Amino acid sequence: MQQRDDFPFQVIEEPDLGIVLSDGCRLSARIWRAEGAGPVPAVLEYIPYRKRDGTLPRDEIMHAYVAGHGYACVRVDMRGNGDSEGLMADEYTIQELADACEVIEWLAAQEWCSGAVGMMGKSWGGFNCLQTAFLQPPALKAVISVCSTTDRFADDIHYKGGCLLGENFGWGAVMLSYSSRPPDPALRSDWREIWLQRLEAEPWLAPRWAEMQEKNDYWKHGSVSEDYARMTVPVLSWGGWADNYMNTVAHLVENVPAPVQGIVGPWVHQYPHTAVPGPAIGFLQCAIRWWDRWLKGMENGAEEDGAYRAYMLHSEKPDASARHRDGHWVVEKDWPSPRVSREVFSLGLAEAATGVSHPRAASAASPVGYLSREDGGRAFEVEIATPQHLGMHTGEFFPMGLNAEMPGDQAGDDALSVCFDGDVLAEPLELLGAARLGVRIASDKPLGFVVARLCDVAPDGSSVRIAHGMLNLCHRDSMEHPTEMPLDQAVEVSFALDQMAYRLDAGHRLRLAVSNSYWPFVWPSPEAGRLRLTGGSLELPCHSPSVDEWVPPPAEGAKPWNHQVLRAGKTTRRIEQNLIGGGFALIVNDDLGDAVNLDHGLCTGETMSELWQIHPDDPLSARAEHQWEQRLSRGDWSVKTVAWAEMTASATEFRLQASLKAYEGEALIFERHFDDKVKRRFI
Repeated sequence: MQQRDDFPFQVIEEPDLGIVLSDGCRLSARIWRAEGAGPVPAVLEYIPYRKRDGTLPRDEIMHAYVAGHGYACVRVDMRGNGDSEGLMADEYTIQELADACEVIEWLAAQEWCSGAVGMMGKSWGGFNCLQTAFLQPPALKAVISVCSTTDRFADDIHYKGGCLLGENFGWGAVMLSYSSRPPDPALRSDWREIWLQRLEAEPWLAPRWAEMQEKNDYWKHGSVSEDYARMTVPVLSWGGWADNYMNTVAHLVENVPAPVQGIVGPWVHQYPHTAVPGPAIGFLQCAIRWWDRWLKGMENGAEEDGAYRAYMLHSEKPDASARHRDGHWVVEKDWPSPRVSREVFSLGLAEAATGVSHPRAASAASPVGYLSREDGGRAFEVEIATPQHLGMHTGEFFPMGLNAEMPGDQAGDDALSVCFDGDVLAEPLELLGAARLGVRIASDKPLGFVVARLCDVAPDGSSVRIAHGMLNLCHRDSMEHPTEMPLDQAVEVSFALDQMAYRLDAGHRLRLAVSNSYWPFVWPSPEAGRLRLTGGSLELPCHSPSVDEWVPPPAEGAKPWNHQVLRAGKTTRRIEQNLIGGGFALIVNDDLGDAVNLDHGLCTGETMSELWQIHPDDPLSARAEHQWEQRLSRGDWSVKTVAWAEMTASATEFRLQASLKAYEGEALIFERHFDDKVKRRFI
C-alpha cells in the first residue's frame, strides 16, 4: 500500500468529541475534518471495537485519507464500549440502531457538516450501516458496507443453512473479551467506575444465540432481506472470496431498489486496500468516488461503474496462507448477468462402486461418483457416513491474515467424503454465481445435516475449495419452522452453495465432495447418522469466457499509526492426532504481542488460544475451549482481563461455560462465572 499525505485539504483532528444522546448517554467520537473546506459531508463509522486502540491502526490510514479529500470522518465507539458511556446488551439491538440514527441527526446539524451523512464499516460496522439504512434516517444519503450480511440467521457467524456453526461459540468468547476493557483513563477520570459497571453487566451471548435454532423474530431483526424495498439509500457493497460474507454483494445488487453496486475480490475479512490475498486495491479512492457522487452530488459517473465487479480466481495450488491469488476482473453491467448460463450436471455412480459404498473407501484418486451433462439422472445408492474430524482444513469463518486461516488442500477431506468428479477439462471453465445442489436423500436419524464442497482438482490430485454450502436437514422445507427428518424415508432437498468467481484450468477436474460432518466449522449432530443418497443434480453458473475488464486504482492510505513494538507476537496453528485414543485436535495460539502508541502513550496487548477436539467415531466428544487475554497500561497504571469459555454437548443439550476475570495491576478485582445449558431441538 502506498502512503499518501498530499491531500487537497489539511486534516485537523479531535480525539474525543462527546455526542450526548437524548437519554444522557455520552458517546465518544474521534473526528478528522478537512480544514478550510467549509461545511462538508460527514462519514460515520460506528462500531464496538475501540477507536482509542482496537481499530486505531486502520482508522488512521483510512479516515485521515478520506477527510483530506473534503469530508468529516467520524469514528464513534458504540454505547458500552471503548470511551463511550452506557452498557451493551447484544449485537445489533434496537438501542444500537436508535443510537446510530441519533448520531446521524446530530452530525447533520453541526456547523461543519453540509447536512449529508454517509455511513461505512466492515463486519459489525458493515452490518449496522445496512441496518441503519433500512430505518431510513433522513440525513443518511449513502452507505458503504464491507463484509456484511443481509440475513442474520441464514448467512452469519451463528448459523449457516440452519447448521450451528462452531464460530457461534467462538464469537461469544470474542465479545466476552473485547467488551471487558475499560475506557482510557487519559480521557475518562471515572474510568474505573465505568469499567466495573461494564464487567457486572457483561453478557455471555453464545448460549442465547445457540438457543434460537430457527429463524425467529430475533434473527429477522436487522436482516434487511426481510424487506429489500426499504433499502432506498444508495449502497456500495464489498466482499472477499476468502471471507464467509461473500454472498451479500450479489444479494444486494439483485434485490435492492436503490442505486447499488458490488465489488468482490480475493480477500480475507479485511478492508480491500490492506487485505490478503492480493491484489489489494484502492478501496479509499473507490469510496471517495462513491461519496462524491451521493454525498456531494457530483456528476462523476460512479453510478455507471457496473452493477457487479468480481475478481475471478484462477486455478492455483492450495495455500492456506496465500499472499496473492492469480485472476482477472469481470464487470457485469447487470446482475443477474446475461453472460451466465445455468447448466445442470447429474450425479452418477462410478461403475466400480456398486450398491452401498462407504465413503472411507473413496479417495482423491478414486471418487465414488461422477458429474455428467449427458446422464439423465439414473438412480443409484450411496451411503454418506463421514468421520467426525472431517473438515480440519476448512479454515476460519472469517480469516484475518496469513496464519493458515484460509482453506488448505482439500484432498484429505475429499478422501473421507463421497466425491463426484467431472471429466478432465479440455478447456477452461468459468463459474460466476452460486451453484445449487438438489439431492434425494434419506436419514437413519431425526437430526442431521449435509455439506457440499465444490473443488478444483489439479492433475497432481491437490484440491482447492471453490465454494461450500450446507443444509440442516430439519430446515429442508423452512428456516422458520424446522421439523425432524422422517426416518429412512427419501426426501428431495435443495440448497445453494456460496457465491463464487472461479476459472478452472484445462486439465483440471471439477469435484463435488459431500459429507455429513464438517468439524469444527459446523457443530456435529448428536448421533453419527448415515445418509442414503439415491440421486441428485448440481446446477452450475457457467460464465462465458472473459478477459480482464477493470483496472482498479492502486492501494493507498494515509500515514500509519505512530507506535513502537514492545514485544513481537507469534502465531501457531496445528492439527494433532492422538495415536493412542484416536482423537484429533485443531490448536491455535495467537499472541499479538504488545505495542505502545507514541502519540498518547497507551500500551496494548492481546493473546488468544483455541482448542477444537473430537474423536472420529463420536460426535459427543466434540469440545471447544477458548481463552483471551487483553492488556492495557500506561506508566504505573495497568489492567488486564482474561476470558475463558468452553462448549461441550450431550445428546440432548449443549453446555456453554465461561468465566471473566479482571485485574488492576496484579490484584484480581472482578470474577464472574457462567454455566448455561441449552436444549438441542433441531441441532
